[in-house]
Amino acid sequence: MKTLVYLLFVLAASSLAACQPKPAPGEIVSVTGGSDRSIPANDLNSMLKNKDFMLINVHIPLAGNIAGTDRSIPYDQIGQNLALLPGDKNARIVLYCRSGRMSAIAAEALVKLGYTDVWDLKGGTAAWEQAGLTLENK
Repeated sequence: MKTLVYLLFVLAASSLAACQPKPAPGEIVSVTGGSDRSIPANDLNSMLKNKDFMLINVHIPLAGNIAGTDRSIPYDQIGQNLALLPGDKNARIVLYCRSGRMSAIAAEALVKLGYTDVWDLKGGTAAWEQAGLTLENK
């Protein structure tokens, strides 16, 4: 009887563990007014297979796009182009540039403006290409 109870307990615990959501990829970056998330190229590539976010190239000058890019907005003009962003400040926005520096600046600006689900590509398109992934319009 003890064995049966133990097995049922293990089965129940395993089932509950399997139902837990997987943690989001990338690392949390603290910025003024909150935080954003820095995501590696391979994780972003996986996310693009079931895309449920706005992907924005913030690099200037334009140096190629990741397939699936929704907008190109210069990093230093992100605040002046809010009409091009989702009206829902809880919507996920993923930013990228060539090296990651411009997207980090734009991500911090969006967090300061109240956006809560902002991500940026760690290492930019340079890391994207280093991972063996390609750009369009290069």
